[in-house]
Amino acid sequence: MAISSRKVEHFLTHNHDAVLSTIRMNGATQLSAVTVGFYKGGAIFTTTKSRAKFINLNRTPECSLLISNSNWRPYLVLEGKAHIFSADTLDPKTLKNILRAAYRSAAGKEHPNWADYDEAMKKDERVAIFVSGDNIYGTMEN
Repeated sequence: MAISSRKVEHFLTHNHDAVLSTIRMNGATQLSAVTVGFYKGGAIFTTTKSRAKFINLNRTPECSLLISNSNWRPYLVLEGKAHIFSADTLDPKTLKNILRAAYRSAAGKEHPNWADYDEAMKKDERVAIFVSGDNIYGTMEN
């Protein structure tokens, strides 16, 4: 039975611990712990351009994202292609808004100082990565 988009949103709103699986250049799997939030039907998180997850996804966007909590039950898996939002592909205002949305959805609150946050994102060359999930499964209730 397919998991409804409403259930995906509810689950991702309450569970933010995730493990991202990407493909290394040699074909091996690279696993990364990430903190995610719900965004437009899928999951979003941020990283820097120097991280293996960014390098791997930039080359090969296919990935899997397992979302859970500290007990590892229930869990939800999104399999699909990652979409990278970066300064290379978006105007500064749009990227700023997406990075802020990633923070809000993962933290569940507003940042105490958006100017500081925006400056840190720019300085760190942060990107946002969105995974919609072409295939969705898990142990959460349908």
